[in-house]
Amino acid sequence: MSAFKSDFLRIMSERGFIHQTSDDAGLDQLFARETVSAYIGFDATARSLHAGSLIQIMMLHWLQQTGHRPIALMGGGTSMIGDPSFKDEARKLLTPQDIEDNLAGIRRNFMPYLKFGSGPNDAIMINNADWLMEINYVNFLRDVGRHFSVNRMLAFDSVKLRLDREQSLSFLEFNYMILQAYDFVELYKRLGCRLQMGGSDQWGNIVNGIDLGHRMENAQLYALTTPLLTTSSGAKMGKSASGAVWLDAKMLSPYEFWQYWRNTEDADVGRFLKLYTTLSLDEIARLEQLGGSEINEAKKILATEITAMLHSREAAEKASETARKTFEEGALAETLPTVEVDKADLEVGVGILSLFVTAGLAASNGEARRHIQGGAVRLNDEPVTDDRRMVTLQDVGPETILKLSLGKKKHILVRPV
Repeated sequence: MSAFKSDFLRIMSERGFIHQTSDDAGLDQLFARETVSAYIGFDATARSLHAGSLIQIMMLHWLQQTGHRPIALMGGGTSMIGDPSFKDEARKLLTPQDIEDNLAGIRRNFMPYLKFGSGPNDAIMINNADWLMEINYVNFLRDVGRHFSVNRMLAFDSVKLRLDREQSLSFLEFNYMILQAYDFVELYKRLGCRLQMGGSDQWGNIVNGIDLGHRMENAQLYALTTPLLTTSSGAKMGKSASGAVWLDAKMLSPYEFWQYWRNTEDADVGRFLKLYTTLSLDEIARLEQLGGSEINEAKKILATEITAMLHSREAAEKASETARKTFEEGALAETLPTVEVDKADLEVGVGILSLFVTAGLAASNGEARRHIQGGAVRLNDEPVTDDRRMVTLQDVGPETILKLSLGKKKHILVRPV
């Protein structure tokens, strides 16, 4: 661990955020000397960010907490192309309306973590479409393109990996790293931004921006990247068995978000407490010492603290109580995720496989059938063994509701309407 003097880099180092920096000493001196503006870019590929982006959002949160100015760069322009870094194939091209809709949703994801305004360290949200969509192509080639070596660009891992697999890389995608580098220079010119942060897969793109800033503006810019984050078993962060772990409550309920973190693997609890909560390192060290069944208490604290930051303390405690009632008391908690089905369909009967797919507990009838064969499916807490079973109004309990369960931890209420 480097002995950083500045609060921000010391916190980043102690809590496990730092993978690489372009200049440890220079960046530390910059943070100790002045209010630093730093940015992270977020492309608008969906209507919400997911849990995989939380590490970046937490970096911006700590940046502001230590007196510096975070910049959340919305990729309204770069989303027209899509980042090819370490992708096997080109992203689906989005329409301008798709991008605008996605940006509206993503902006809301930041509100619980950052204070926006016009003060010296108030967060700024800016869209790179403001300058990228105004570019004159020939002028851009003369002023910016001349500073890039194709030989060097081909040597970057993100490009090399694609070419080594003999997978097509379009000229459109090849331009992405030039546009990202130009973003850094533009943010330096407009807002005095000196640091770009991002995941370790962005290192090559960020270094390009540092080099371009030096060539075009004679500016000293910096890079800081985070480790590629996976769970101890190798799973990618932000993905669960049932899909993406969205930050938007309309796309994933606070209860399901809480439950994702409650299911953290034992080996990851301490690491995740450092990265995703603001609990003190002393408190985290205490929780890390818990073993056996006590580790579950640490997991509940992890889930509650992360959910409270995003969705409010009230929502987090409500989710925790729902889980307690469901798992410890065996009670039917009304705050469980709910789907509605047409009562008329239940009058004639709905297949259990189809109902599981409708409830989002399986992606297909075949997957639901495998869960039944594995003994993981329950209807109203009773095991289901027949994959041809029909669910009717007679199965609806006194609360006029059905309870579908997959294993011990996934429960959905089905309400006839």
